[in-house]
Amino acid sequence: MFICVLAFCNLSKSMTGSYTKSTITQIERRFDIPSSIVGIIDGSFEMGNLLVITVVSYFGAKFHRPRIIGAGVLLMAMGTLLMALPHFLMGRYEYESVASPVNDAGNFTVTSPCTAGSQNIAQQLTAGCDKGEEQGSLMWLVLLLGNSIRGIGEATVGPLGMAFIDDYARPENSAFYIGCLYTISVIGPLFGYSLGSYCANLYVDIGFVDKESVLITPQDSRWVGAWWLGYLVAGALSVLSAVPFWFLPSALPEVPQPAEPDASSGQPVHTCPEQTMVNFVPSLKRLLSNKIYVLYLIFNALIFNGFVIIVTYTPKYFEQQFGQSASRANFLFGITSIPAMCLGIFLSGVIMKRFNLDQLGAAKMGFVTYIAGFLCTVPYFVLSCPNMDVAGITVPYQRPGGPPTLLLSSCNAGCGCSLNQWDPVCGQNGVTYVSACHAGCNSTHGSGMNTNFHDCRCVQNWGVSEVNSTAVLGQCPRQSSCSTVFYIFLALQSLSFFLLCLGSVPLFLICLRTVEPELKSLSAGMFMLVLRLMGGIPAPIYFGALIDSTCLKWGSRKCGGRGACRMYDTQTFR
Repeated sequence: MFICVLAFCNLSKSMTGSYTKSTITQIERRFDIPSSIVGIIDGSFEMGNLLVITVVSYFGAKFHRPRIIGAGVLLMAMGTLLMALPHFLMGRYEYESVASPVNDAGNFTVTSPCTAGSQNIAQQLTAGCDKGEEQGSLMWLVLLLGNSIRGIGEATVGPLGMAFIDDYARPENSAFYIGCLYTISVIGPLFGYSLGSYCANLYVDIGFVDKESVLITPQDSRWVGAWWLGYLVAGALSVLSAVPFWFLPSALPEVPQPAEPDASSGQPVHTCPEQTMVNFVPSLKRLLSNKIYVLYLIFNALIFNGFVIIVTYTPKYFEQQFGQSASRANFLFGITSIPAMCLGIFLSGVIMKRFNLDQLGAAKMGFVTYIAGFLCTVPYFVLSCPNMDVAGITVPYQRPGGPPTLLLSSCNAGCGCSLNQWDPVCGQNGVTYVSACHAGCNSTHGSGMNTNFHDCRCVQNWGVSEVNSTAVLGQCPRQSSCSTVFYIFLALQSLSFFLLCLGSVPLFLICLRTVEPELKSLSAGMFMLVLRLMGGIPAPIYFGALIDSTCLKWGSRKCGGRGACRMYDTQTFR
């Protein structure tokens, strides 16, 4: 019963965590913040966990462990629901666009995008801004707080749950049980990324705005999905998973193996808090004197850095490198990676049970699988797609050549285009322009998503006739050959995840089996603490800053100041 309840808890916990990863891009765009700030929000889960993990692991083992886990899961639910709150406190999402919403009048012609007064669009968008609002909304701090609370609650689940199983299961079965729990935990992200994919395909203000008035698509770099919706679903599921823990006993009626005289009855050893405090420091010193355990911590800290980076930024990488929408990126990442990870973890536990591997055998198995998994990632360096052709950023305005880093050219010099604008259009020549103004378009026809721009002088510079010098809303699609490279990347990534996860259970059992029995909970807690401190917290922050350094075109906030990145240099990103 305890394993079933803990499995459901791990399912909801991992689903929430993976959903949070899937909303990285949406949060970045909605709050107009760079990837480094998003990395801080993502790392706040580990920060909250770090505050209490060691204390909970040590002191929690002395009391009613199932109820302590239940209290932690309720705290996780509160934090998850809190993360959805900013959506209801902020105004509607706004983005700049020269296109007009659909109205009853049908198609019509509006003034030219290329006029000296085109900067009035930006001035209208900034209307009502007070001086000093350039820093934008600080509502992302609510997300940071909610994610930190999630981390505090999660600190009870892993160390106390795994140690409880290892205490009351037969030695030959504990590896199998932990493997099953790990498998369930990895199934959670399948639902999390699927939920993220569904929500990313819904407009952020769904239910509050007319769908016909939305002038951008999920492929647009300004699109923001209904990121908040999944947090409400995940929070409700966490509440349900917390309830059963309050009805479980503090110990099982029988202990399947001989233990200390105090514990032979199957009842937990109760000690006074004062005695527990006195024993904490000597216990920690004995644990850190174990050389095999310390080496195990160092190894996992390095591995966890790579793992956090992969699960946090791979969907974003799919969007930028292969031109996928956020919805499709989350969906494909979930359905290709998660089953491979589940199979690897499950077989990992089966192999441990079937061959009854000792510590040395477990270490050898982990070594072989991790090296094999690493070799599968080497081809990533050559699997790439070229940068999107954007006039003035990656390609020149004239076909023969010229500097590609100037947004203004002779074809749009008299248009008065704003350098901070990002309202991309796709020219008939297959080149994306920052806006219709930057394309030098002289007339606009239609409304809504059917808006077309005509007589675009910058498109004519590529040898296109005046009749065909048109542009449409949105960025130009990627080359078809990029799809083939993308699917090869997915296949290699799935194989790599399978091999890496094949060594997960043996390596985790090293953590439990190389320490003294009374230090199991503390060793698991210290293991989690090191992962958070050395991997979970710094990895998304420093790698987010590295991603920011590859940005080619930054957006701007409504009231001024740099917003989220609109376009990255895919080669440097790779």
